[in-house]
Formats: sequence, C-alpha cells, structure tokens
Amino acid sequence: MKFLEAAANIFRIPDLRRRVVWTLLMLAVYRLGGHIPTPGIDTHKLQAFFEQNTGTLFGFIDLFSGRMFRRLTIFALGIMPYITASIILQLLTVVVPTLEKLQKEGELGRRKITQWTRYLTVGLALMQSFGIALTLQASQGGFVLHPGMAFIAMTMLTLTTGTAFIMWLGEQITERGIGNGMSLIIFTGIVIGLPQAMQEIYNNVFVTRQWPPLQLIVILVMMIAVVGFIVLVERGERRIPVQYAKRVVGRRMMGGQSTHLPLKVNAGGVIPVIFASSLLAFPQTLLGVSFVKNNAYLSGLLQAMGGFHPLYYLMYTLLIIFFCFFYVSIIFNPNEAADNMRKYGGFIPGIRPGKNTAEYMNKILTKITMVGGLYLAILSMVPMIMISGIKLQKLPLVGNFIDSTFPRWLLDGLGVNFYFGGTSLLIVVGVAMDTVNQIEAQLIMRHYEGFTPRAGRIRGRRSFG
Repeated sequence: MKFLEAAANIFRIPDLRRRVVWTLLMLAVYRLGGHIPTPGIDTHKLQAFFEQNTGTLFGFIDLFSGRMFRRLTIFALGIMPYITASIILQLLTVVVPTLEKLQKEGELGRRKITQWTRYLTVGLALMQSFGIALTLQASQGGFVLHPGMAFIAMTMLTLTTGTAFIMWLGEQITERGIGNGMSLIIFTGIVIGLPQAMQEIYNNVFVTRQWPPLQLIVILVMMIAVVGFIVLVERGERRIPVQYAKRVVGRRMMGGQSTHLPLKVNAGGVIPVIFASSLLAFPQTLLGVSFVKNNAYLSGLLQAMGGFHPLYYLMYTLLIIFFCFFYVSIIFNPNEAADNMRKYGGFIPGIRPGKNTAEYMNKILTKITMVGGLYLAILSMVPMIMISGIKLQKLPLVGNFIDSTFPRWLLDGLGVNFYFGGTSLLIVVGVAMDTVNQIEAQLIMRHYEGFTPRAGRIRGRRSFG
C-alpha cells in the first residue's frame, strides 16, 4: 500500500509529473527510432547472422544497443560510443594535467569536459560506422543490397546522426526528466526483451512442456535471490569515521562535528564487467578470421577462452577484479583525500593525519574492492552457468571422470534461455534503484513519503499565521 501511495504522489506533484511524462516521451522516441532501418541493408540476413554470433563482440554490442544492431536501425550504435568516450576521458584525466585541472574547476570544468565528450562521441561514431559499412560490404553474407561509396557515406551519416540524437535524448532526460538519462536508455533497451523472455518461459513450461514445474521454481528462486543479492551489495558501504577539530574563526567556534567517509563496496559499478566482457568477446570475434580459423593452435586456444569453458570463467573473474582495482584507483585517490581532510582539520580517530591516514584508507579500499570484484564476478557468472553451465568435461586428464560423475545441470546448464545475463541484470537493477532513489528524493523534498520505510518524511518549518 505504501508503494502505491508513493507512486500516486508522483502524479500529484506538477513538476515531478512533468519530469516523469517527459522521460517516458523521450524513451518512446528512442524505441520508435529502433524500428527505422538503415537504407541499403538486408535486415533478415543480418539478424540471422547475429543469432549465430551471440557470444562474440557483435553480440555484446547488440546488447547495449537494445537489440537494434542486429537489424542495423538508425540507432544501431546505441549509446556505446558515448560510454566509450566518457571512459576514455576519465582515463585521460589521470595522465593529462589540463583535464585534471578542468575536473577540479567545478561546474564550468564539467561542462567543458561534457562538450569534449560529445565531440569524441561523434568522432568514435564516425569511425565505428565506417568500419561497419566496410565490414558489411566486404562480407560474403549478402547483407548490402547496393554496395559502393554511396552506401558507405549513407551508413556513416545515418548511424552517426542516430548516435548524436540518442546522446541528445539522454541529456534531455537528465536535465528535464528524472535524471540518469544515458543509463535509462540502456535500461530501456534491455528490458524491452522481458515480455519475449516471459513468453518463452511460458511456452517451455505450459505449452511444449520441455521444463518441469520444479525447474521453473528453481529459476524463479534464483532470479529473486540474485536480484536481492544485487540490492544488498549495491547499498553496502564501509563508513570510515572522521572527526573535525574545533577551531576559532573570528568570534565563532567552527568544527567539532563527527561525520564519516563512505566507501562503496561496488564503486566501479558495471564498468569492470563491461571491460572484461568486451575483452573476452574479442577473441571469439577473431575466430571468424580465416588465418586464425586455419591455425590449429590459435583456434584451439581461442575456443578454450570462450564457449563457457573453465579458462573463460577464470579469465573473466581475474579481469573483473583487475578492472575493479583499476577503475577505483582512478575515481578515488587516498593521498588526495587524506590531504583534503588534513587541510580542513579532519582526522580519523586513532590514525595520525597525512601518510598514515592515506595508508589506512588504501588498506580498507583494497579489501572492499576485492569483495566488490568477487561480487561482480559471481553475479555475472551465475546467469551464465544457468544458461550453459561450466564445461568442466573439457579439462585435460580429468575430463572423462567429471563427465561421468558431475551433474549435467552443472556441466551443460539448465537450458534456460534467460534474457538477462550478468551484465544486463546488474544494469537493470542498478538503474532501477538509482531511479527510485531520485524520485524518492524529489518526494521527500516536497514533504511526501518515499517508497521505502527508511525514507520517512522531511518536516518543513511551521508556517505562521
């Protein structure tokens, strides 16, 4: 009842109602553009190709485009060029002093970085669309109806314009909607396949009866458990207590309060998973090259790194943990945080300011980042194991023993054609939580109760008269 009451309060507030309606309209425009194909493409042949290459880099790009890449619609590149541009600029901030200075200048610096991100997004979209056009034209699948320079130019113009328009839609949702524009666009592209996944589950259980009812119960329990696990960890944080010393400024006594420095368990979000998935998808893409395919050693090695083999899971886990540490080292600098704390008279109780404080924070950050990396690895692998299992029978020496002893559901999976993988499930739950929190903050700010019991109600000042 409380959730329904909070949802009804959204439409009682004119400003919040306008923001929600505007967001829905922008997302509707995004979905409408997803049905407009790029000129000169045989969409049926291209879609059949993508269904055969779901585990490669093409399938990974198709996920983030909302399944538009397989039909090469005008929004086929999706938001990936923008995400790539944002990550590149974040990485360059560490090594380029100009960008680091702009980041510290506040709102004006952030606007400049945003402008450069837009330019870089358009540049990446031009390069990607040029590569896509050349690849489609040179392929033997007959995807292009009328090859030539006109097709290449039209594809570059169409896909780059589509990416720029999606970027504009995301910024409009962020500024005039409920926020998180880019994330909501990815969220929409993923959840649009949920009805189809539910239809497939219904057909398997009640129509074709391929799945027994017990298997459906196991799937539902696993889904609920994974979602609950995500919510629990995403809200988890390590709070480092910080005490500020009292000091006299003029005739006033300043400071003296106690606060905390929150360190999130999963500070990197979904970015480590995206990096790891894209790197492991690239070798599978190389299997389509004739030189690699004809080389027995290279093809065998690349096959062992994909197809849900044990080596794939091992490398996937190690890459996720590595990128967790790499990304956290970019967004949080313990030495800088310790210096800022000392400048304002802050200290951690029991820890000397300066170098000791930085080492203490770095030690805590290392522990929770390791936990966050393992969390992301487990979260990403559980849906994959449900779908395809772990091919432990491919291990040398012990493969035959494992094949005859271990349960088939572990080796071959449950045969679940579950739409959400680990990456997409984390995005869906994370974006949903952020969106609910933003709407809840808007409700509380206007003295309405939020969705969750902990939100409560902010009491305004009593009016006089």
